[in-house]
Amino acid sequence: MVKICCIGAGYVGGPTMAVIALKCPSIEVVVVDISVSRITAWNSDQLPIYEPGLDEVVKSCRGNNLFFSSDVEKHVAEADIVFVSVNTPTKTRGLGAGKAADLTYWESAARMIADVSKSDKIVVEKSTVPVKTAEAIEKILTHNSKGVKYQILSNPEFLAEGTAIQDLFAPDRVLIGGRETPDGRRAIKALKDVYAHWVPEERILCTNLWSAELSKLAANAFLAQRISSVNAMSALCEATGADVAEVSHAVGKDTRIGHKFLNASVGFGGSCFQKDILNLVYICECNGLPEVANYWKQVIKVNDYQKSRFVNRIITSMFNTVSGKKIAIFGFAFKKDTGDTRETPAIDVCKGLLGDQARLSIYDPQVTEDQIQRDLSMNKFDWDHPLHLQPMSPSSVKQVSVEWDAYAAAKGAHGLCILTEWDEFKKLDYEKIYENMMKPAFVFDGRNVVKAEKLREIGFIVYSIGKPLDPWLKDMPTVA
Repeated sequence: MVKICCIGAGYVGGPTMAVIALKCPSIEVVVVDISVSRITAWNSDQLPIYEPGLDEVVKSCRGNNLFFSSDVEKHVAEADIVFVSVNTPTKTRGLGAGKAADLTYWESAARMIADVSKSDKIVVEKSTVPVKTAEAIEKILTHNSKGVKYQILSNPEFLAEGTAIQDLFAPDRVLIGGRETPDGRRAIKALKDVYAHWVPEERILCTNLWSAELSKLAANAFLAQRISSVNAMSALCEATGADVAEVSHAVGKDTRIGHKFLNASVGFGGSCFQKDILNLVYICECNGLPEVANYWKQVIKVNDYQKSRFVNRIITSMFNTVSGKKIAIFGFAFKKDTGDTRETPAIDVCKGLLGDQARLSIYDPQVTEDQIQRDLSMNKFDWDHPLHLQPMSPSSVKQVSVEWDAYAAAKGAHGLCILTEWDEFKKLDYEKIYENMMKPAFVFDGRNVVKAEKLREIGFIVYSIGKPLDPWLKDMPTVA
């Protein structure tokens, strides 16, 4: 029996290994993590992450050929293939702070693998890492090998949260990068054979190490660029009276462009896009390519601009101040069908409103009050460091309350902001919500979830990203 061990039981490691176990019943899969509380959660009825379909996959394999353990060294020593899916956060201090990836946890994992290994191993980069990380890991392993041979592969993940299980069942592609040597090719084949249990061969792409590492950063940069492009257009649409949905539809009909990732919004979030682009910027700068670095920097600048533009629109619409006013926030996760709040635009929007002394009432069906309070209390990039994952007592932001019902969140509010595209927000009784709000009642739709005209008929003043402005808003000051 082939034995696989994955170091890191997070959003990537847990679901990926669960699907491998499901699709490869002859392979023993163990997911290990130093966080005992996280492993305990994976072994319980309440998994540590929310992802549609994940519960069923885990519970059908757990205890058969899928195991979760905090005995990291034992299972790494026994494995034939070791996936490394640890954090690669953005550095917060030192050289490259604010841009470069911090590989402390990766290096620590590599040294531990070298310490405990007594048999040859294939070590697979599953975390998103800078180009040439494999070379550094290779040096650590070979200089501490004690006669053990290692092959390093890059196998980046291309999962979208909310559809991760579906993406794992039917991936667009599986990318495996390795050394162009006989041993390297054998290692690539060994990993390819695992995926070949359910992925068609033509969808398994094999490249050199550096191409695989860079492809992950490039893919996320291209996707984020599309979002920033349509969001830049949304500002122009509002200024001219065009409708960004109609523009996006027309543009997306061009087969060279396609319709995906052309929905205007309050901005992109998630654990990958900003981090990977900052990493790409740093790599470009280090390789003497400042013009390329500046190009990708602009993608993040437009994303930040979209969030601040949204906040400014709220404040200027509501008589140029939200001080002391109650604002309901519908949705805190960075997208629907996940409880993940990493880099969610809601954090910046909420902080912007709190900066103008607003009182916030927040509702999200999958995000806890502790998580919301923690996120609003943290500094930028702190979310990606281990302390964020441990139980802690967050310092409460006094102007923030968290409700477990949309109607309670909106009661007595002067305005409400839709920041996550949860399906339930389309089905709410907005007449009931209107009756219980202060007047004039405002809706600021950051995801174009609601039908603005229907809400206007009820009596709301509605702002939707990239849509022709409500007559009320046309008379208000222009948002910079």
